[in-house]
Amino acid sequence: MKILDRYILSRFLYNFFSSFFILIVIFIFQGIWLFIDDLAGKGLGIVIIGKFIFYFIPTLVDKVLPLTVLLSSILTFGTFAENYEFAAMKASGISLQRGMRSLIVFVLFLGVVTFFFANNIIPKSEQKMFNLRRNIAKVKPAAAITEGVFSDFEGTGQGMNIKVEKKYGEQDRFLENVIIHKKTKQSVNNTVIKAKSGELISSEDSDIIQLVLKDGNYYEELKPKNAKEKKKHPFAKSKFETYTINIDISELNEQNLEEDQNITTDKMKNVFRLVKDIDSLGKNNVEKVEAFSKNIVTRMGGFPISIEKDSLKIAAIPGVPVDTLMQKDTILSVEDLLGTLKEWQEMQVVSNAKNSVTGILNTVKSKKDELQKRFKFYNSHILSLHKKYALAFSCIILFFVGAPLGAIIRKGGLGLPMVIAIILFLSYYFIGVFAGNYAKEGNISSVLGAWLSTLIMLPMGISLTRRATADKGLIGIGHIIDGIKQFFINLRKKLSKK
Repeated sequence: MKILDRYILSRFLYNFFSSFFILIVIFIFQGIWLFIDDLAGKGLGIVIIGKFIFYFIPTLVDKVLPLTVLLSSILTFGTFAENYEFAAMKASGISLQRGMRSLIVFVLFLGVVTFFFANNIIPKSEQKMFNLRRNIAKVKPAAAITEGVFSDFEGTGQGMNIKVEKKYGEQDRFLENVIIHKKTKQSVNNTVIKAKSGELISSEDSDIIQLVLKDGNYYEELKPKNAKEKKKHPFAKSKFETYTINIDISELNEQNLEEDQNITTDKMKNVFRLVKDIDSLGKNNVEKVEAFSKNIVTRMGGFPISIEKDSLKIAAIPGVPVDTLMQKDTILSVEDLLGTLKEWQEMQVVSNAKNSVTGILNTVKSKKDELQKRFKFYNSHILSLHKKYALAFSCIILFFVGAPLGAIIRKGGLGLPMVIAIILFLSYYFIGVFAGNYAKEGNISSVLGAWLSTLIMLPMGISLTRRATADKGLIGIGHIIDGIKQFFINLRKKLSKK
C-alpha cells in the first residue's frame, strides 16, 4: 500500500471509529429510555443490566453504521478539502477516484462484514434480549408487575391478573391499591379481589411467595345449576382485613436467564430461516384464501361448474323433452324470478337472500382481519430478508454520498458536516421507516420497501461523485442559465430568418 493510501485510510478509520463510538453511546442512552420500566427499581444486579445492554448494542447497528459511514466520509474529505490537501493531490495528478481507492476497498469489505453481522449477530441478539426480558419477569415476580396496567401471572399454579396503582419500598415489595382477577381452569375471570395495600414476602429457601393483601374485599361470581338462578347473576362478597395468597414458584426458580426460547419474530431469523418461512407462509396463505373462497362460493351457490349440453346425455334423462332442456334460461333477471312467485313466497325469498348475504358479509369481514394479519406477517418476513442485503449496500452507497459531499463543501470538524450528515441520514431513515410500514400493510412491494431509501441515495451518490470530480459546487445553476440564454439566442435567430 502506498503512503498516500495509508494516510487517507488512517484518517478515515480514525473518524470512523470515533464517530461510531460516540453515536453508539448516544443511541444506547436513547434506547435505554424505551426499557427503563423493565430495568429501573427492579432489584436487578449490575451483571443482568450489563447483559441486557450488551445484547441491545447489536440491534442498533442498522441505525448507527450507515450514519457513521456518512459522517466519517464527510469529515475526512471535508478536512482534506479545507486544508487544501485535495488541491495538492490534484496538482500531483491524483484524481478524486484515485484518492478514494483504498477507502473503496475498505467500504466493500465493510459491506460484507455488515451483511454477516445482520444475518447472524443481530437476530441472535434480538432473541437473547427478548428472552432475557421475559425471563427476568419470571424470576422476579415484582418485576413482572407494571404500575397502572394488568400484568399476567401464568404457570404459577393459579393464573391471575394483577394491577397495582403504585409500587414502593425495597425491591418494590409494597403495593398500593391492588386489583386481582383470579382465573379458573377454563381461564375465566370469575373472582375479583380488591385491596388498599399489599406486600410480597419471599424467602430464598422457599418456593412459595406470599402475597399479603390488607383492607380489601373479595367478590366471586357464583355458577348455580338452576337456569332461573343464572339469570339473576348471583355473586358472593366478603370483606377482609388480611388475605394471603400463596404463589408456587418452584418452576420459576429453575428459570435460566440465558435460556433461548422459540424464535417468534422475523427480526430473530437469519436469511436461511427467513427464506424457508417465507415459502411456507406464502403457501399457507394461498391455501387459506382458496379454502375460504371455496367455502363462500358453496354458501352463495353461485359460479356453478358449467356442464356441456350434450344432447345424447340430455336425452337420457327420462320424462323430460330434449328441446326443453336445450333451451336457454328463460329467467333473465331477479324481477323475472320474483314475478313467478306469490307475494308471500316473494317476501320469503327476499328475506332469506338478505339474511344469507348479511351472514356472508359478516364472515368475509371477520376473515379479512385474519388474512390481513397473515399477509402482514408474511410481508414483514420478506422485508426483513431484503433489509439485510439493503443494509450492506447502504453503507457502500452512503460512502459515495458522503465522500464527494465532503470534498464539495470543503469543511471539516463537527459543525456543518455533522448537520449535513444528520439531515441526509434522517431523510434516508424516515424514507425507510415509511416505506417499511407501507410494505407491511401491502400498499407497496415488500422488496421495494426494503430498498427504497437506498435506491433514492444511489443517484445522489452518482451525481455528487461526478460533480466533485469535475470541481463543481454543490448546487450549480450555471448550466441552467446557459441553457436559457442559448434558447433565446436560437429563438432570435429563427425570428430574424423569418
